[in-house]
Amino acid sequence: MNNTPRSGTELLWSALGGDPALVDRVEYGGTSGLLPARLPVMDLARAAVAVCSLAAVEHAGLPGPVRVDDGAVATAFVSERHLRVDGRAPVNFAPLSRFWRASDGWVRTHANYPHHRAALLMALGVPDSGSGSVEAVARAIGERKAVEVESAVYAAGGLAVALRTPSEWAEHPQGREVTARPLLTRERLDEAPPRRRSGPLRVLDLTRVIAGPVATRTLALLGADVLRIDPPGNPELPDQHADTGVGKRTAALDLERPSDRRTFDELLDAADVLVTGYRPGALDRFGLDRPGLVTARLSAWGDYGPWGERRGFDSLVQVATGIAVTEGSAEEPGTLPAQALDHGTGYLLAAAVLRSLTEQRTEGGGRLVRMALAQTGHWLTTALPRYEPERYVTESDGPLGRLRHALSPVSYEDGPTNWTRPPGLAGADAPEWPGA
Repeated sequence: MNNTPRSGTELLWSALGGDPALVDRVEYGGTSGLLPARLPVMDLARAAVAVCSLAAVEHAGLPGPVRVDDGAVATAFVSERHLRVDGRAPVNFAPLSRFWRASDGWVRTHANYPHHRAALLMALGVPDSGSGSVEAVARAIGERKAVEVESAVYAAGGLAVALRTPSEWAEHPQGREVTARPLLTRERLDEAPPRRRSGPLRVLDLTRVIAGPVATRTLALLGADVLRIDPPGNPELPDQHADTGVGKRTAALDLERPSDRRTFDELLDAADVLVTGYRPGALDRFGLDRPGLVTARLSAWGDYGPWGERRGFDSLVQVATGIAVTEGSAEEPGTLPAQALDHGTGYLLAAAVLRSLTEQRTEGGGRLVRMALAQTGHWLTTALPRYEPERYVTESDGPLGRLRHALSPVSYEDGPTNWTRPPGLAGADAPEWPGA
């Protein structure tokens, strides 16, 4: 029988290229039954944190053990919900970031950032009327097909995704690309010698929202000097920054300005790790490659396929890939109990960075790690066992008719797999012991 906590860790550790024997260092415990969902969300969360911790002790040369507490894991995976700023709860989703009913299905939008909100309203031809925009957007989307809304909003620079079933995503061109690729890729880029810098690891953080910032927040916890760079005119949302900015330093640089660009290049030349979380291709013009640098690139959909250059967020990936249908239905979509694609990918990305640094220490060479939220979503839906009641029920004929019933959970080697007789009619048996 599978030991699910260990099997998930083994799968992820193998994807990271780690020594299989090190998995024995991981110990699991804590409150059970957290992050309940139809998909094995807690298994993903537990395993992602386990391999991140394992990569940390491996990199530090420590013996372990690694202890994974389900309560700590589940709380961290909804860290944005626990945040309070002077007693005030955070705003996690703006009013226009939600599900909308289209004429033929459902659409989910993401409009937390002001420029994404403006693009959504422009694409739908809706004037910005404050709180009244919600009703106007609902009417505009309700008159259109879901895919039409998706295309129009993306064309305008906004974010909207039509609800798809798992089978529809599997047949979608981007879905086929995601399915054909591994959870993550790790490449050696050059033959530069190992970096031998004194002082803490230097991590340059060019990420947004949750997944990338969780990765760099974790590296900061482990002793790295993390410097996050944001454009001056487009800072991170305040509550998002409060949740994921712990342990880091932050600065604002306009990379289109020559003086800021020179400053940035100097920072990059002196960095050990670069983590990026902007859509694929958005930063290419800045020439981010450096010999011996460990680079981790994060995207929503992957840097391939027809959606390779699209922006995206965890909530939208759930909708496109069929997760929202699995957690609800095509008639009433649902959500995961946490933004688990974001958080899970964040811990995995941190683990991949640490593993790359461990390998680089003896082998040298610049490294490139690439991950996508859609790949993590695919792993969640396909790699781990999920609860399917049909596996644990059976049918049999008897005096009561065709009976469907649960199998017994009592199980051991060479033991019985089912009862030898079905239930009979009440009171129909003789009050005697057979053969007496």
